[in-house]
Parts: sequence; C-alpha cells; structure tokens
Amino acid sequence: MRCQSLVAVLSLGSAALALHDQFPINTAGETGARPLDVINSNPGHPYSVSSNSEQWRFDEYPPENATGNLIFDTVHSLLQHWPNTRYRNGHNIVPGVIPIGTLLHHGTNESHMIPSGPEWTAMNPEHSIFFSRGNGSGWHLTLAATRPLKVLYFDGSSAAKLSEGTMDTQDIVVWGEPRPERCFDERDRIDNLCTWGKEFGIDGFARMEMSIEVMLCNFTAGVEVVSFVHLTLPRVDLSFPPDPNTGIRMFEVLHSGSWHNRYPGDSRIVLDLTGLISLYDTALAPSLISVRAGLERIDHRVLGISPQDSSQVMRRVTEIASRPDPAGSGTDWKTLIRVIVDRYADRLELTQYLLNVTSSDPQELLGRAKLAQAQLRVMLTPYLLHSTAVPSAGTLGIYSSQWASPIFRLCARTHTSQITNLIPLMTSSELLLLKAIEDTTREICRVTTKMWADGVMSGLDTLFPVERNGEPDVTQIMNDWRQDIQKLMSWLDWSVWIKCQPACGPEEMCYLSTWPINVPRPDSPPPSPRNPQNAPEAQNFGDRVGQPKHPTMQTEDWGKPQPRCIRRLQPYGF
Repeated sequence: MRCQSLVAVLSLGSAALALHDQFPINTAGETGARPLDVINSNPGHPYSVSSNSEQWRFDEYPPENATGNLIFDTVHSLLQHWPNTRYRNGHNIVPGVIPIGTLLHHGTNESHMIPSGPEWTAMNPEHSIFFSRGNGSGWHLTLAATRPLKVLYFDGSSAAKLSEGTMDTQDIVVWGEPRPERCFDERDRIDNLCTWGKEFGIDGFARMEMSIEVMLCNFTAGVEVVSFVHLTLPRVDLSFPPDPNTGIRMFEVLHSGSWHNRYPGDSRIVLDLTGLISLYDTALAPSLISVRAGLERIDHRVLGISPQDSSQVMRRVTEIASRPDPAGSGTDWKTLIRVIVDRYADRLELTQYLLNVTSSDPQELLGRAKLAQAQLRVMLTPYLLHSTAVPSAGTLGIYSSQWASPIFRLCARTHTSQITNLIPLMTSSELLLLKAIEDTTREICRVTTKMWADGVMSGLDTLFPVERNGEPDVTQIMNDWRQDIQKLMSWLDWSVWIKCQPACGPEEMCYLSTWPINVPRPDSPPPSPRNPQNAPEAQNFGDRVGQPKHPTMQTEDWGKPQPRCIRRLQPYGF
C-alpha cells in the first residue's frame, strides 16, 4: 500500500487558456472572467444556436494534441477501481475529505502498539487484515474519523510500486521530479509527504492498488480507536499453489476493491473538484505534449516533464492545499459529467452493435441502417428544431449535412450554456472542467449529428423524409457510420464499455490484471530502500509478495489489460 507521487496540474484549463488573450483570467483570486465565446441557446443572443453555422462545421476534428477527452474521462473515473486499474498511470491530484465516522483499518503483526508516526491504512478491512500477520494470529486496528480528515488523492493505481509511471505525480511532490528508480522507497515517501502536508493541515494521502488506501500521517489526530483486536488468522503462505487460507485472503483483497469498480467509486472520500489538478492540462504542463506524442494512452506518464512545469505544478498543489475554504461556482461537476456519460454510453454502444453486421444481404443491411438511424435520432431528439429545413437530396459535399449545424450546436452547448454565466465565480480548475466537457460534448454531437444528417439525406429517416432518385448505397453508408462510431468511441475511451462479454456467472467476477498479482517480474529481486537502516517491515501486500512463485499473466495482458472472468471460489484463477 505505498508507492506514488503527488502532482498538481491545474492552472487554467487547457483550452480555457486559449481564450486568455481575449479575456483575462484571474488566477490569483481563483476566479475567471467571462469568455467571449460564451454560448447561449437564446435566439436573441449573439452566439445563439441560430448564429453563424460556419463555427459548427462537421469537418472540424479535435486538434491532434487535444486532451479535453482525457480530462473528462479521468475525472469521471476518480476513485473507481476499474478504470484506474485499466489506466494505472494517474494524472490527477485532487483535494478531498474523509467524512466523520468513516472507518480506517490498519493491520500489524504481533505488535499491539498504535503507530507513533505515519503509516498505511485501508478503507476495507479485507485489505488491512492481510498485513495482520503472525504465527497464527495478528493485531488489527480500526479507527473512526472524529472530524473531516483533509486528504490529497492521486488517481491511477498510485499505490502500485512500479517504475513505469504509477508514482510519477507523487514523486514531483516528494522529490521535485519523477524518480521511477525509487518506487520502493515507501518510508521516505510517506514521511516526506506528511512532513510537507503538515503545514497545510493535510491528514493523509489517498491512493489505490487492489483497493483504496490512506497514508495516514497521525494516528492520534482526528481519529479515535474503535477496536484494536487480536485475531485468529492463518499463516500467510506465498508458495505456489497457495494454501486455501492464503488464497481466500488474497482474493478477498481484490474482491473488496471490486466493490468500487464503477461510478461513483469509493464514496467514503469526498473530492473537491474545484481544486482539481490535472497533468493533462496543457497550460499547466506543456512539456508533456511532446512526451505523449505518438504514444498509446496506456503509456502516458509524467516522466519527462520539464523542471519549469514541475515547479508550476508544485506551486499549484501548494495553492490548492493552502486554501482556507473551498471556492468556486457551486456547480456539481461530478454529476454533470456523469449525466453526459449516462446519456450517451449505452446508446453509442447499441449503435455500434447495430453497425457491426457482417451480412451482405441488401434488405438486412437496410433494416440495420434504419435501426441505427432511429438510435441516432433518439440521441438527438431534444435538439431537433422544428425550424430545421432539410435540403433536396441532390445537395452535394459538406452542404449535404451543414443544414444540421443548428442541431449540432444546440446538442453541444445545452449542458453548459447556462453554466457559463458562472464563469466569473469559477476556479481555474472549474474552467478546465468546463472546457473538457465542452470539448467532449462537441465531438459527440459533431459525429452523431453528421451521421444522422447523412442518414436523413439517404432517405433513412421517416420523420424527415427526403425524395431520392434510386436507392441509397446502404453498404457505403454502413461502412462510413461504422468508422465514425469507432473513431468516436475510441476517442472518448470510456471504461464503461470495457466489460466481460458474456457476463460472468454467479461464481465468477470480472477482473482486470492487477498489481502486484499479475505484473510481469524480472528474475532479480526488487530494489532495496535507499535508507535500509530505517526500512520498516513490509506493510504492503506488494512488499510482502515480492517475487511471487506462482505464474503471472502474459506481458501483453499487462500492457493492455483485458477483462476476463475469474472464480470467486477456490481454486481461484487470478
């Protein structure tokens, strides 16, 4: 339960800064002025849906280095085990609180002593009990928060001790730069984090491996003991195959983490998105643009950030950590982002399914095309303006769909048009979130509206009939749509679409390769701590496992984790 870095990346939102020359953003006071491109659906507004359609062209794709979609998805994924296992290299640092009454758990060996310094706690007892080890018994401490505990959360699998990027953000806070060779220096890490955070009243740091953990800085401040009990426990046997008692304990650590696989994630930590710091913010960390260029998302990491950007990130982290009270517009960003995912995720998935037909029968293709057209219309129904004028079927080129640009614009701006009135109250983090949402909804609406408009012009929509000379080329339409939907869903890259198919049975659980169980390991032992004289006994599951004697998954599955069903009962298959 230890090995990451804190990084902060927020400054002004990636694209919000693009408007900086047009309207200044007041970062010192954590507010921003109203941008000139504010969109309002009021027809009398100069930027209403009836304004210049050239601003809403269907052939304008997202910029190559755009990160709005990545910010949108990583924020939607905060505190969720599934997406942060899939993309283990985190890019966000977010302030939060652990509410009063929340339980934290800590396992020890045969020591019945409350820790006198920083130590690791688990949100689930299944996780901490694994470290209650001894000769058939172990001590297990349960604490309860007596006041809101102030924490910083690092997303991704930020407690996975790996040199490939899981701890890059923490390293910036601890050492001023990513130090992958120090991923096992957990004692230095927790001590330095807590020393740094003491000035700002930070009680702990939340991270994730097989489950969520909290690096708790003080076991006597803001918490009280619920119980400190001596448990009867089997010995931990790390040989292969593991004995049944060890196997079930190992599995239940994974199982308890899976309870928070999906939205809303682990709700026992309440995050404050008005203080979000994202290293996908290209204004905060522009040096990472070239570092990410040409890489798949699984390979994105913070290593390679410039010293100037690292310093800027630390200034931002310090600014957020030292805020006396939360600021901002009052917008519920978490819910807004979820509303958008709910609205489109299932329908896009269904549309993709309808288009993935291999039949060459013209009538079957036509039937599938009409079903897909209906789904596209369903998505756009709230935006199908009665004033829409469909041109004749002979209209060619871009103009064959540009008539639908008012629908595109209304679709893209509906969720944020009124929120823009609050821009003077927004923090720079909120400006970043606003732009990420606008970028994401714009691309969803650009693609779906264009697909729908093409279907209308092909005579596939009964609500918008178009007279044609001859039958449409349904094969070509389906091929074009299939490419459009695939590109859009790949760009969005939402983890809600990553699941076991067919669904797992009642004795199974859907699973992604997880550290430390499935990580490919070299033959050499893990690096030793830099300060061996102060090195504590291994407190973390990964530390305890070390070099497992049982087989690990193939390197390909680790590089691109694929969902699979594993048994919930012995013999396990993880």
